[in-house]
Amino acid sequence: MPQTWFDHWLLNAMQKMTHPAGIRFKYPEPSVNFNHSSSQSPAIRVNDRKALIALLLNPEMKFGDLYCEGRVEIEGDLIRSLEMLYQAPERTITKLISMWLSWMQAGTLTNARKNIHHHYDLPADFYQLWLDPQMVYTCAYFPHEHASLQEAQSAKMELVCRKLWLRPGEQVVEAGCGWGALALYMAKHFGVRVKAFNISREQIEFARAAAKREGLSSQVEFLEDDYRHIRGSFDVFVSVGMLEHIGRDYYQEFSRVIHRSIGDRGRGLLHFIGRNQPHPFSAWIRKRIFPGAYAPSLREAVQALEPHDFSVLDVENLRPHYAKTLECWLESFERSYDLVARRFGPEFARMWRLYLAGSIAAFRVGTLQLFQLVFAGRDCHSVPLTREHLYANGHESRQELECSPATY
Repeated sequence: MPQTWFDHWLLNAMQKMTHPAGIRFKYPEPSVNFNHSSSQSPAIRVNDRKALIALLLNPEMKFGDLYCEGRVEIEGDLIRSLEMLYQAPERTITKLISMWLSWMQAGTLTNARKNIHHHYDLPADFYQLWLDPQMVYTCAYFPHEHASLQEAQSAKMELVCRKLWLRPGEQVVEAGCGWGALALYMAKHFGVRVKAFNISREQIEFARAAAKREGLSSQVEFLEDDYRHIRGSFDVFVSVGMLEHIGRDYYQEFSRVIHRSIGDRGRGLLHFIGRNQPHPFSAWIRKRIFPGAYAPSLREAVQALEPHDFSVLDVENLRPHYAKTLECWLESFERSYDLVARRFGPEFARMWRLYLAGSIAAFRVGTLQLFQLVFAGRDCHSVPLTREHLYANGHESRQELECSPATY
């Protein structure tokens, strides 16, 4: 369609709104470079006037939806384009939508099930197309640059177990167990007994089947239940990738569950997507991908532990590892893209492509972080003196871990 003065005005307004991102806009022919950046830089192509107006009125929500519909396209590198867009300032409308979503998706018992069902109760074979064979859907740990995703996920689980200072016979409770890989790893390689909680039926059924195949059903119990219903006394509490789904208003309740589980003598680890300072999660991600999600700052996570006098023993930021994990996921997803589009529809396929690419961009530029936080009760006496055990190699180091005395 021919461009009018109104189209030019809309494009100029769009350019001003995204400053200083420095990305080009095209609509639709001929292309016009309104920010005078290099013609080699990525460009956003808007295919109709209604889409352009929608972008101006509500850029964060509408960009994702219009991309999924094919009415907005990226010319050039998708991830690089999204990195550039993260430089654009937040608008008032985005803040209002974030507040509305926070209210609508609050992590009550009822909403929690709805939120988790939306994402995790997709068929397991969808995730099998692009996750590693163990179905670990959290940040991996790459011990060297050329490690495969499968090696990196095993290395992450090993690192978590070592940070928790696990020893044979201990009782472990896991809140939010995914498809069960970590619970099975802890039982198989460290000789502990695990109760693992999750409210995703698809994941629990998959995990139970895996435990049966591996002969670990007597050591690992998978319960389809909310973390708030955890009961019993345990030596260790672990949660990998669940804190982001709880919601900030429920952190104190989560902390009470932890203290009820391990008291003043136990140990724990939280592995979670976070931020350098408090800020709402992407409104589009919360609407389309992860309802109810909130990535806490490190301060917010630590404050949740303070009322029960937990001691923070170790904090590590694995942000580069999550960027690399997501790159592996997106690469595998792209290999299966046509299959996903045929089975679930092209809009679904584009939505997940955008989600994975946007997550890579967020970790690359530092909008998101990945924290591992180790803590213990004030009367805990089973804590290592140094960090040497984290990086020793092989079975011998596990034997040393089992035999090492308490240090205080």
